[in-house]
Amino acid sequence: MSEHPYDERELPPALGLVLDEGRGALPYALIHGEALVACAAWALGDAGVTPVDVGVPWSSVQTADEAVVLHDALCPMTPAAFIADCVERSLAHDAVVVAVRPVTDTVKRVEGDLVGETVDRESLLAPSSPVVLPPSVVRALDDFPGHDLAAIVARLREHHDVETVEAPPEARRVTSAEEIALLEALTGEAPRPF
Repeated sequence: MSEHPYDERELPPALGLVLDEGRGALPYALIHGEALVACAAWALGDAGVTPVDVGVPWSSVQTADEAVVLHDALCPMTPAAFIADCVERSLAHDAVVVAVRPVTDTVKRVEGDLVGETVDRESLLAPSSPVVLPPSVVRALDDFPGHDLAAIVARLREHHDVETVEAPPEARRVTSAEEIALLEALTGEAPRPF
């Protein structure tokens, strides 16, 4: 295994898939002069995770008998050390590990055409990235779990142990050019593959 610039520990073998489908052109927007999707892939590599093309047959991924990291291209600046921590936790607990961020927006209930009461944010979490599947869960899945992390987590929760871990601010998910500019201001330079 090569040296990893963000973390010196040796991570057990793990495969990683960068999810970019269903996200429009945003994964190819630039942050620190690099495409979001490239930064997400570099973070996997820097964490010691072997990136795999999403087009690889799921049966081939299963035969590797390794943890699988699902990493959202819209969370491009997720620190490599955090990804590695999530992999280690997933393997140690044989559980799906889901990175989450606290919900900071005001959320209201809507009933018909009326705006109702404010929802307590303490009970809400926003899925972030990564979602790590331990080998036992990878083996149990009939097919690639999909690209929608919230839907994946909801489905996996029905049959598997799921643990949430609060992601650092750098791991926030972006949904617009304005949010990319905010994330760029929050973070340093983009990770490089060399």
